[in-house]
Amino acid sequence: MDITADKRMPDSGHSTGPSKPYDPAYDPLASDSPGEGRDYAPTYWIGTAGEPPSDDGPITHDIDVDVAIIGSGFTGLTCAIFLAQEHGIKATVLEANRVSWGCSTRNGGQAQCNSGRLKRSQWIERYGLDTALKLHAEMCDAMDTFKGLIKDIDCDPQPGGHLYIAHRAKVMPALEKEAKLLREVFHYDARILDADTVKREYVDDKEAMGAMHEPEGIGIHAGKLAFGYLRKARALGAKVHPSSPVLGWETRNGVHYLKTPGGIVRARAVAVATGGYTSQGLHPELKNRLLPILSNSIVTRPLTAAERAACNFRTTQVITDTRVLRHYYRLMPDGRVQIGSRSAITGNDAPQKKYENFLIGDLHRKFPALAGIAIDYSWWGWVDVSHDMMPRIVQPDPMQTIFYALGYGGNGVMYSAQAGRRMAQRIAGDKGVPELPIFGSRLPFPNVLEMVESQAFAPFRRLGQSVLYRWYHLKDEVL
Repeated sequence: MDITADKRMPDSGHSTGPSKPYDPAYDPLASDSPGEGRDYAPTYWIGTAGEPPSDDGPITHDIDVDVAIIGSGFTGLTCAIFLAQEHGIKATVLEANRVSWGCSTRNGGQAQCNSGRLKRSQWIERYGLDTALKLHAEMCDAMDTFKGLIKDIDCDPQPGGHLYIAHRAKVMPALEKEAKLLREVFHYDARILDADTVKREYVDDKEAMGAMHEPEGIGIHAGKLAFGYLRKARALGAKVHPSSPVLGWETRNGVHYLKTPGGIVRARAVAVATGGYTSQGLHPELKNRLLPILSNSIVTRPLTAAERAACNFRTTQVITDTRVLRHYYRLMPDGRVQIGSRSAITGNDAPQKKYENFLIGDLHRKFPALAGIAIDYSWWGWVDVSHDMMPRIVQPDPMQTIFYALGYGGNGVMYSAQAGRRMAQRIAGDKGVPELPIFGSRLPFPNVLEMVESQAFAPFRRLGQSVLYRWYHLKDEVL
């Protein structure tokens, strides 16, 4: 794709501030737009990342561009980076609110060697061994892409692997079977640790009945990473326009007309990277393709040396547990503990204090020594879960220059970098994208048998999700 001249915005030389306050009750299933110019959620990442870097200001008049990217999170910015770096294409990134306002500054900062919600054994069941092996190779390549991309970004990396903690003794046999499969079939050095080893050598999580240790896993500071991506993208010539939501989208004679409050962006190709904040009305291709679910996160004040010793925090690796409604947690570089898990069903319910209290109770159950510790940060955000639990990075219609990368299911911190790279390859016509289901098929609609689990049909999806969460709680804690 050749670069053509366009009337781009001048460099604003500063970060565009908010024109509207943060909306704690925003719900992508209840609103056709994530807003315009809204402030960041009050996350630890935003509170400790420093001042946001310069951007290019809102769209103020009609412009013509080669590639427009909708969404300025990890995926959108890395797509812009790889378009410029590997294909000589300078993209224009459109953001409804502030840069990286959505998933990218509300996650847990855990970069794991996976994407989507399925285990390797489930890949084999669904796709067969040959495809599962190729998917694993893709994830390992993605981790290398991620490491290469962040090596010059000061994002407080905490390498060392991933500790997958069995929260009940009954899950250990399945964990042992998965680890054996990873070692013997995928040649991935997963190791089983008994409960005593976990508590003595890693962390004294009182729930730990053992664990699987994976060699790949990095904790990062999500805000610093997002801001680093922004600097890198703009240094390579990409333009990033906050406060520029796409309010209308028409395609005529192969040109996409994206209506923003400040003007029309005419693009020859459009890439969608909106994650859990994908509006139902953005484009017909995307309606009902995702189930957005909420995840809560809290961060404590810095622990004292005595508190760290009482919890025996000897690792800074990223940690998750084996619940279906899983917890993700770790000791941060500044000595705080971060922990997250699932939250409310709807945006209107999300601000209720009880969801924060549930998470605080979970923290105390795992680490009784932290009972009563001050919570300095509490937030929630939407996660983009696909109906078959796997992401897609695709051009859904070969006759249209529309592309999207969506559906990470909470495992997007690492894979978003590779998704941005793969989507850039698609846009540029690069034939080097592997032949895998995540690159060759649309995000699915659920079939009738899946409807109860995926809640795809409004107005029943929220009711179904509530019932499903109760069932998962029973499976996790009682049955």
